[in-house]
Amino acid sequence: MPVEWAGSGPELLVTIDRAGGTGLRTQLEEQLRAAIRAGRLPAGERLPSSRELARALGLSRGLVQDCYAQLQAEGYLTSRPGSATRVAAGAARQSPPSISRTPPPARPAVADFRAGVPDLGLVPREDWAWAVREACRTMPDAAFGYGDPAGQPRLREVLVGYLTRVRAVTASPEHVIVCAGMAQALAVVLRALPTAVLAVEDPGPGRTVLEQAAAAGMTTVPVPVDADGLDVTALHRTAAQAVLVTPAHQWPTGVVLSGPRRQALIAWARTRGGVIVEDDYDAEFRYDREPVGSLQGLAPDCVVSLGTVSKSLAPALRLGWILAPDHLLAALTHGKQLADRGSPGVDQLALAILMESGRYDRHLRRVRAEYAARREVLVAALATHAPHARVTGLAAGFHAVLHLPPGSDEAEVTARARERGVGLYGLGGRHPCLVLGFGDTSRHVIEPGIAAVADLLRPKPGGAARGAGAIQVR
Repeated sequence: MPVEWAGSGPELLVTIDRAGGTGLRTQLEEQLRAAIRAGRLPAGERLPSSRELARALGLSRGLVQDCYAQLQAEGYLTSRPGSATRVAAGAARQSPPSISRTPPPARPAVADFRAGVPDLGLVPREDWAWAVREACRTMPDAAFGYGDPAGQPRLREVLVGYLTRVRAVTASPEHVIVCAGMAQALAVVLRALPTAVLAVEDPGPGRTVLEQAAAAGMTTVPVPVDADGLDVTALHRTAAQAVLVTPAHQWPTGVVLSGPRRQALIAWARTRGGVIVEDDYDAEFRYDREPVGSLQGLAPDCVVSLGTVSKSLAPALRLGWILAPDHLLAALTHGKQLADRGSPGVDQLALAILMESGRYDRHLRRVRAEYAARREVLVAALATHAPHARVTGLAAGFHAVLHLPPGSDEAEVTARARERGVGLYGLGGRHPCLVLGFGDTSRHVIEPGIAAVADLLRPKPGGAARGAGAIQVR
């Protein structure tokens, strides 16, 4: 029977099984020994007196005294005449060394132009809570099991309908694998690709993507990006048989992969037997023209398309998807199964309900209007305070690229801006540029932020001006 004692000693659960084949003293010794080793009884902790413990457990006092004596002999306990029995120093498990974690830097006081982050204050909390309640209310008992590792059938069907409508994909629900966000989707794909060399855009993915490729045993080779997107001619000169691209809104330059380049890239994949991995990361947010369709819709046989709700809803939901070609479907599904046996079923059904109800589309319209308004504030602020700056990549997403004057030092500009309470971030490419995010930057701080660093964005005295009106939406 499990018995919990209290009183002058610590509380500790001890189970004495009188019907078992193990002696009562042996049971007590083993449980006290295990509690000390595990740290549940720390060094110096006082134990109950032999009389108190015997009474609480229904044992003879002599048995408890013999148990204490044995553990003292082994070095687990210590006792002095007239004093309590305590856990010996050094007998308890030592606490693991604390891990030093560098705290995230404080957000700048005036404005922070971080890119790639949506406004978490716009998360549709009430709609999501409603969808979760509806999922729990309507789910059959079987849906609370492990389910298909590729995802809940209802969500996969809803995703195909949505992506066909808004992204012009070509797929059936069987081609969809639901994942825990973009990070897991990419990790699963990289491990399934039959190649050791992955081409990436330059400028392009951040450190996390490169680390994922390395963890999958792949080397990465950079391929230049120009005004038309990835340079496919340069791609041909590499040994890569897979390439990771962001064709709808290249990260971070914002350019769109042109029609001829799309055809050339597909031809490269089919000629080489390669795979195109499409990161369709923020295609929902376009402002000046109709969204560009998914590359997957042109070549579902050689494109793996990745999507997520991290930008449209919230990163914390950890929901994303893979649209897989037939020849990779089995390997990708197996990889997902090994990773976690499937993403949370309740959240998957909640997302399906949110999309079916029309609330997801309504939310997108609302946040798209807000981001468009912030973009206009940013454009106006730059036109006022840095009229000679050239800005590109504004047609979609919630970041822009500001081209610094020739000879500028990205690191110096960002450091001086932070001293003034403004967070600016360099592109890290061949030419000095800044990535100006406005997704998590409220309207009322954009203009003061740009005004505070205006002199850092202008040509130096005597330098060549780029000319006013250089803001471009491409």
